[in-house]
Amino acid sequence: MSKRRKIAWGITGSGEKILETVEIMGKMKEKYKDQFDIRVYISKSGDQVLKYYNLSNTMETIFDKTWTEINANAPFLAGQIQLKKYEFLLIAPTTSNTVAKISLRIADTLLTNAAIMGQKTSTPIYIMPTDFREGIVRTKLPNGHNLDIKVTKQDADHVKNLQSMENTFVFENPDEIPRIFEKHV
Repeated sequence: MSKRRKIAWGITGSGEKILETVEIMGKMKEKYKDQFDIRVYISKSGDQVLKYYNLSNTMETIFDKTWTEINANAPFLAGQIQLKKYEFLLIAPTTSNTVAKISLRIADTLLTNAAIMGQKTSTPIYIMPTDFREGIVRTKLPNGHNLDIKVTKQDADHVKNLQSMENTFVFENPDEIPRIFEKHV
């Protein structure tokens, strides 16, 4: 059996599409268990959101290796990305804050630092922004209620900027994640 390649999955502080993303990533872990070792990196805000949606225990049950951000260099994901220890970095779901920081080259969090280092070393970076295009988005809260959120022109512009960056691939929905894995098989 050949050695499994490592995948870094980053989770930011968005509840939008978090349930679907966790479900699909669980399926990817099972489907590609002989080929990929999925390692989960959770931002500080992502940790809060996972607790809010009652997903913390689910994450620890499904995924063997999960780390929560201490600061921009701890755990040391950016360095591992830089050294090509990962096949790719997937950040999903990705808040408008994280998208804007990567777009503006601000590497002050675990996941923005890792993404920018990955871009510099030609590691494929896959980003699923929650604020993909300008307009109203309806999201479901953990209590089942709907919440309408306005995605601004500025948020959409940061997404467009990411789409123009080398080795950076932006996608809109969790159901596109299987195709990412298929590209790397």
